[in-house]
Amino acid sequence: MLDVVFSHSYYYKFDSKQWSNKTPYPPLGTLYAASYLREHNYKVGVFDANLLDDPIEIKPYLETHKPKTFVLYDDGFNYLTKMCLTTMREAAFKMIKIAKELNCSVVVCSSDSTDHFEKYLNAGADFVIQGEGEITLKALVDAIENKSDTSEIKDLIFKKEDEIIKNPKRPVLRDLDELPLPAWDLIDIEPYKQIWKSGGNEFTINIATTRGCPFKCNWCAKPIYGNRYNSHSPEYITKHIKYLSETYGVNRFWMCDDIFGLKPNWVQSFNTELKKEQLSISYYIQSRVDLLLKEDTIDVLAESGLEEVWVGAESGSQAILDAMDKDTTVEQIYEATHILKEKGVRVAFFIQFGYLGETKEDIAKTVAMIKELVPDNLGVSVSYPLPGTKFYDKVKDDLKLKANWTDSDDLAMLFKGTYSSAFYKKLQRYVHKEYRKSQAFQNIKSLFKNPLKLSKQQWRSMFLLGYYLPSALLDKIQLKTMKPNNA
Repeated sequence: MLDVVFSHSYYYKFDSKQWSNKTPYPPLGTLYAASYLREHNYKVGVFDANLLDDPIEIKPYLETHKPKTFVLYDDGFNYLTKMCLTTMREAAFKMIKIAKELNCSVVVCSSDSTDHFEKYLNAGADFVIQGEGEITLKALVDAIENKSDTSEIKDLIFKKEDEIIKNPKRPVLRDLDELPLPAWDLIDIEPYKQIWKSGGNEFTINIATTRGCPFKCNWCAKPIYGNRYNSHSPEYITKHIKYLSETYGVNRFWMCDDIFGLKPNWVQSFNTELKKEQLSISYYIQSRVDLLLKEDTIDVLAESGLEEVWVGAESGSQAILDAMDKDTTVEQIYEATHILKEKGVRVAFFIQFGYLGETKEDIAKTVAMIKELVPDNLGVSVSYPLPGTKFYDKVKDDLKLKANWTDSDDLAMLFKGTYSSAFYKKLQRYVHKEYRKSQAFQNIKSLFKNPLKLSKQQWRSMFLLGYYLPSALLDKIQLKTMKPNNA
C-alpha cells in the first residue's frame, strides 16, 4: 500500500501537435512534489499519464496500491499546462471521478485548477491548492493522516457545505535548494528515450533552475510561481545534471525556466561548476533579448554548452511590443540574434499575432523581421487570454462562447481581434512558408561557400523551395482579400 499516489492530467496523445513532435518531457513538477513528500517519510507512487491512452488506465494502479490520498499535481514548469487545454481538463475530471469511487481524498494542484477551482471542486476534488504546492501539500497530507483540522491551511480551496472557502495565500518558497532532487526513479524513463529516438532526436530531459518571472508582460500568466523570481544555486543544478548524466546517460537538457540565468553572475558560476565536475553538456533555454545583451552573458552561455535559445520576440512592431508591456525593443531582437549566431548558438523566436490593435502594417513588420533574421526555429501562435492577466481583463467579455483551446494546435481567436480566426490560421501557414523560403535561400548561399558542410535538412529545404514559392504567394493573395472584423 502507498500513502499517496501522484499523477497529472497532461496526455501527449490528446494533443496531436505535441505528440507528433516526438519530444515528450517527464512531469518535472509532479516529481518534485512526490520527492518532497517521500523525504518526509510518506510512501508515494507516481502514475505517469504523459504517454498513456486513457485516464481509465489509472484505475488498476489505484486499486493495487490503495492510497488514502490521490494527488493530481500538474507539471507547472510545462508551459502547455498553463494553457488550460480543455482535453486535459476533461481527463483530470475522469481521474478525479475514478479516485473518488475508490474512496481516496483527492487533491489537485495545477494552473487550470488555480484559475478554475470551482470546476474541479464540482467535479469531485476535495481540495485545490493555489499556486506552488509542495509545502501546502505536506501540511494537508499531515492533517489527513492525523485526522486533524484542514480548514486553516494556507493556499487551500475547498467546499464547506455549499460554500467555497478560499484560504489566504502562502509565501512562495525562496530557498529552492531546500527541495530534494525530483523523484526520477518513480517513473520509467526508457519509453521517453524511445520516442525521442524514433523522431531522430537526441534524448533530452527537462530541468528547472528557477521558479517565477519578475517581468510583467500583460498577456503572460503566472498562476503557479507568480511574479517572484527564485533560483536554485549553480551547485544544486550541477548536482542534478551529474545525477541525470550518471543514472540515465543523458547529456542534453531543456532548461524549462520562464527566464534562464536572470540572477547576476548565475550563468558565470554555473559554467564554473560544470567545469569543476568535468561535465560536458548541451542545453537550450528561454530568455529575453535584453538580458542576453548584458555583459558577457552570451559568451559564458556558449562556453557552458548552450545550443539554442528561445526568445520571446513576439512582434517586429515596436508599437505591439509596447502595448504588451514587453519592455524590449525590436533593435534588441536584431542585435541579440546577430550575436548569438556569431557565437554559434541557435536562436529561435516565439511570435505572437493577433494582439489587440494589431494592424496589417504591424504584421508586415513581423514577417519582414523573420525573413531578414532567419531564426533557426520558429513558433507562431495567436494571442491567448489567460486568467489573472491584464490582457484577459481587457477581453473577458468576449470569452462567453469559448475561453480555452481544445489542444495546443487549436489557434482559435477567443476574443474579437482585428481579424478572424480563419485569417490568423492562414497567416500562420503563410509565415511558416515565408520562413522556410528564407531558410532555403540562406542554404543556397551556404551551398556556394561550402557544399560539403550542408546537412540533410538543409538540402531538403532547398528541394522544397519549389513548393513554398507558389504556395506562399497564393496564401499572400488570399490574406489580402480577407477583411478586418469591423470592415
